[in-house]
Amino acid sequence: MGLSGDLIALLASQIGSWSDEFVADERIAALNLNHGDRRLRLTLELARQLMGTPRHLSQHPGGFVLTRDRLDELVPIEPAAMEDRQVIEWDKDDIDALKMMKVDILALGMLGCMRRAFELLAEHKGVRMDLASIPAEDPATYAMIRRADTLGVFQIESRAQMAMLPRIKPRTFYDLVIQVAIVRPGPIQGDMVHPYLRRREGLEPVDYPTPELKAVLGSTLGVPLFQEQAMRVAIECAGFTPGEADQLRRAMATFKLTGGVSRFGAKLVDGMVARGYSREFAEHTFKQLEGFGSYGFPESHAASFALIAYASSWVKRHIRSCSAPHC
Repeated sequence: MGLSGDLIALLASQIGSWSDEFVADERIAALNLNHGDRRLRLTLELARQLMGTPRHLSQHPGGFVLTRDRLDELVPIEPAAMEDRQVIEWDKDDIDALKMMKVDILALGMLGCMRRAFELLAEHKGVRMDLASIPAEDPATYAMIRRADTLGVFQIESRAQMAMLPRIKPRTFYDLVIQVAIVRPGPIQGDMVHPYLRRREGLEPVDYPTPELKAVLGSTLGVPLFQEQAMRVAIECAGFTPGEADQLRRAMATFKLTGGVSRFGAKLVDGMVARGYSREFAEHTFKQLEGFGSYGFPESHAASFALIAYASSWVKRHIRSCSAPHC
C-alpha cells in the first residue's frame, strides 16, 4: 500500500495480538494521522476485513479424538510431517463444536527427569520409589523451598517464582498450590497478588461480605485465584446458571479467541448487586475475575504442577544421600 514502516508499526501497536477490536476513527485522529489519505483509508478497510482470519495453521504436539465409529468416516485425516503420524484436518474448535471427545496431551520434561532419577536411585542405592511414594510434607524440603533454593526443580525455579517463595513461605502442599497459581499473568493483572500477600502476612483483614463468598474464597483468603472459584462466585453470588458459569470458564480458558471475560461483566456485576453486594465490591470482583483472561489456572492444574514441584524439590534435597525410602 506504500505506507512507511514507521506508520505501519504505529498502526500495529494500536491492536492487541488477539483482539477483535480495530483502530477506531477517533484513535486515528488522536494519533495525528490523516484519515482522508486514500492509501491509509484503504489500508484500514482491508485490514478490518482480515480481522479474525487465522494467521497460520498449527499442529498440536499431541492429542487424540474419541468417536463411537471409525474416525476416518467422520473427519478427514492426513499424514503428518513426522513419520508414522497422522493429523485431523479439522480445526480443534470445529471438533469441540461437534461435541467430539478431544483430549490434549502435553509432555513435561521434568517427569522424564524424575523417572531417570528414580531409575538411578534403584540402580545405585537399591531403593525403589515413584511419585506416589515420596514422603509428604517433608520439613527439610519446605525449608529449602522457602530459601528459594529451587534452581533445577519444576515450575518454581523462575526468577518470579524464586522472588515470591520467601514471601509465601510454603509450609504445606496447599501453600505450594497457591505459589504455583499466583505467579501468573492472570492474578497479577487482576490485582490479586498483593491483597493475598497482605492478608497472609496479617497486614490486611480478610472480609467476606456474605457466607456464600466465604465458602467459595475461604481457602485463598477472600482472593479468587482459581478458575473454579470464578465459576462458583458467578453461580453463588451472581445467580449464573451452571451452563452460564461454564461459558465463563471457557472464556477464561480460551481468552485468545473470545477476548476475555468482558462480555460477562454487566451480568455478573448486576447479579451481585441484586444479591446485596455493593456495586463497588462487585465491580472490583469482576476486575479480578477478568484477570483470568490472561492465563488464570484451574486449581486442579495448579495442584498437579505443585505435586511435581514438591517431588522434584524432595529429590534435589534428599537423593544424594538417600539409602532408604524415608531418608
